[in-house]
Amino acid sequence: MKRQKINRIGIDARFYGPVGKGLGRYTQEIVDNIIKLDRKNEYVVFLRRENFHSFNSNNPKVKKVLADIKWYGLAEQILLPFYIWRERLSLMHFSHFNVPVFCPVKFVVTIHDLILIKFPTRRATTLAPMIYKIKNFFYKIVITLAVKRARKVIAVSEYTKLDLVRQFKIKPEKVRAVYEGASEFSHCCGARDEKADDILNKYGITKPYLLYVGNAYPHKNLEGLIRVFSEIIKNKPDLKLVLVGKEDYFYSRLKQSAINQVGAVIFPGYVPDEDLRVLYAKARAYVFPSLYEGFGLPALEAMAFGLPVASSNKTCLPEILGEAAVYFNPENEAEMKEKIELVVKDENLRQELIKRGYEQVKKYRWIECAQKTLAVYNEALNKL
Repeated sequence: MKRQKINRIGIDARFYGPVGKGLGRYTQEIVDNIIKLDRKNEYVVFLRRENFHSFNSNNPKVKKVLADIKWYGLAEQILLPFYIWRERLSLMHFSHFNVPVFCPVKFVVTIHDLILIKFPTRRATTLAPMIYKIKNFFYKIVITLAVKRARKVIAVSEYTKLDLVRQFKIKPEKVRAVYEGASEFSHCCGARDEKADDILNKYGITKPYLLYVGNAYPHKNLEGLIRVFSEIIKNKPDLKLVLVGKEDYFYSRLKQSAINQVGAVIFPGYVPDEDLRVLYAKARAYVFPSLYEGFGLPALEAMAFGLPVASSNKTCLPEILGEAAVYFNPENEAEMKEKIELVVKDENLRQELIKRGYEQVKKYRWIECAQKTLAVYNEALNKL
């Protein structure tokens, strides 16, 4: 009887956990679930110093490697290939586009979106113009080579897959759309928390309010949302808009857009998960005005908390959110205003959206994401 070959698979998990924000969530779920599913192959998990002790496994076929190399820098291009070569891998999985140009083994890469290609704007950076142009030029080289050289490319939605095929002129069969997961929460998550009002008071939040959670990059269209909200509160002056995200250059700049709505637009900054659950549970609706998304996980997670969602109709969002959201054209501010007001006021619609949202979230599970990712590994390995 022929013995099954044991492959040695590497995963770039330097984004693993909260240190990597949204990418960290994806990387953590992929790593944790794949090593549970696959008992045949060996795995080498590359981590940075700040998340090295966050990942642990009792599986003897799993090895941790400290690769304390900063993302997107020159060291990543020069040193990471050495770490990979030293482990004698059969295949490497990069959870983001930043693949070393001289990667010494066959690899699979996950592409989450093409925002830096679709929105190459100086407003999306704090860098000087010339430095930004140079950085963007090298970004395009790195992602192009990553997509062209990969054995398989994982896209997080069918929209992103189509985007990749069009942008890089690659065969559709090279790209596999693998949806991310969304956590399911209790229908009343945080709603019965006796300290809920204290938590809202801590952030200066009063009900009713609309909620957005995420970064403030230009493609998120939060300046447009603030303009629309300034019109909405003319008829509903008690309504608030809560924009949750870590204080940075982009949020500081956004505050200037809200200078005339002080008190109506609230910027609580970073909110830990235990408090964020309450903010979700007590909100009137979740608003997602983005111009471009690769998957749209925040809106799904809002549905999991029982929030009706008013969403942009751009890119992948109708694909991912299905019939569980009310959609608007984010470039048409009159339409955005109309649809947000509808979700706030129409109680029958709200309850129907909440019901549909709970069902929509069930379609996206991290264990299924890991199973399909593992299938991509096997396809890539069979080509070697």
